[in-house]
Amino acid sequence: MNKPSSFSLRGRKALVAIKDERDLSIVRRQFERLGIDIFAWEPDGPLECHPDVALIDDEFLPLTSSAQRALPGRCPVIALLGTETPSRLKLVLELDPASFLVKPLRSAGIYAALVMAFERTERTNELKQQVVKLEERLRSRRVVLAAVLQVMHSHSLAEPAAFALIRRAAMEQRKTIEQMSAEIAANGSLPRATG
Repeated sequence: MNKPSSFSLRGRKALVAIKDERDLSIVRRQFERLGIDIFAWEPDGPLECHPDVALIDDEFLPLTSSAQRALPGRCPVIALLGTETPSRLKLVLELDPASFLVKPLRSAGIYAALVMAFERTERTNELKQQVVKLEERLRSRRVVLAAVLQVMHSHSLAEPAAFALIRRAAMEQRKTIEQMSAEIAANGSLPRATG
């Protein structure tokens, strides 16, 4: 399944939380041109859609309910900044925005903010997946090291020979080196067929 392009926005859903009617009108007009469906955000109401992006006006901050605070984790957030005071920026940063726009809004910049938000979110998700894989590999390397040390001691072998023995056992049993190492660590020895 192909992932949607960050540049293709038609058919996406946006949750919009903007207080100023003029800014809201500009966003509506631009989103209609881009083919984005708009859902108005009711700060005290339930979230009735699964948005692809959320535009949140800094006047709605801080987000107080747990449902409101869960929103930024569901989709990329574009923050709409009205003031640049440190306290307001701190509240905006709690949203972990993927992009931002400065008020008063203009039609120019909205498409770029959307593309940047989708692309940043995609890249962040890819990096998170890579970190998970690397952490799994690190954990498995510890198991392999423990198994190699165990085979070295039990068979009086040097490290390269112990690793080769584990690799051969894994190949014979059609298992990964990590699976074989976990079995060695659990059983305390190599399987009988290779020993």
